Amino acid sequence: MNLEQWAAVDSYLNERLVQPDESLEQALARSAEAGLPPISVSPTQGKFLMMLARLQGARRILEIGTLGGYSTIWFAKALPADGRIITIESEPKHAEVARENIVAAGFGEIVDVRLGRALDVLPDIAAENVGPFDFSFIDADKPNIPQYFEWALRLSRSGSIIIVDNVIREGAVIDAESEDTSVQGVRRLNDLIAAEPRVTATTIQTVGSKGYDGFTIAVVK
Repeated sequence: MNLEQWAAVDSYLNERLVQPDESLEQALARSAEAGLPPISVSPTQGKFLMMLARLQGARRILEIGTLGGYSTIWFAKALPADGRIITIESEPKHAEVARENIVAAGFGEIVDVRLGRALDVLPDIAAENVGPFDFSFIDADKPNIPQYFEWALRLSRSGSIIIVDNVIREGAVIDAESEDTSVQGVRRLNDLIAAEPRVTATTIQTVGSKGYDGFTIAVVK
């Protein structure tokens, strides 16, 4: 098994189960044209996240790490008409492209793109009392994910779901001596969750067009 085969299986599943969506495809195309890195979730992952949010009955979603808005659009598809998403992006160019993609997809009224470092923006969100959030998705720089998780937990309620992406690092997560700050960020997250009595969590390893990685799912008790 290798990346080529994983990608081929993803392609097969996309054709059978995801269905074409012009707004999502255009979001990826605009992001590529703007030079954004091709690190959005895959179509199957995006639909999985959308289904989880819908099954959970989410009305308010917090996203940390917008990139070009691809996953944001998936989440918007899960919301009722009066739902709302706040998504945080630190790179001005990424935020601009994301806003264009989100408006083009028809979700400009329910998605609020906040520009800035998440650790600076999150206290402002807390002060606005716009929560609690029913669903949080953390897909940003890994050295800071323990702090992002703590903020997401603070802004959640009993029954809220928190998902953290890219937590396997191609298996490097088991290397306690790794000098990779992303690996160490994930390891600190795992230690934090293991000691946190307010959540129950698990991590799923994944393979596909995005390689070998995984995500952590936590439910607030």
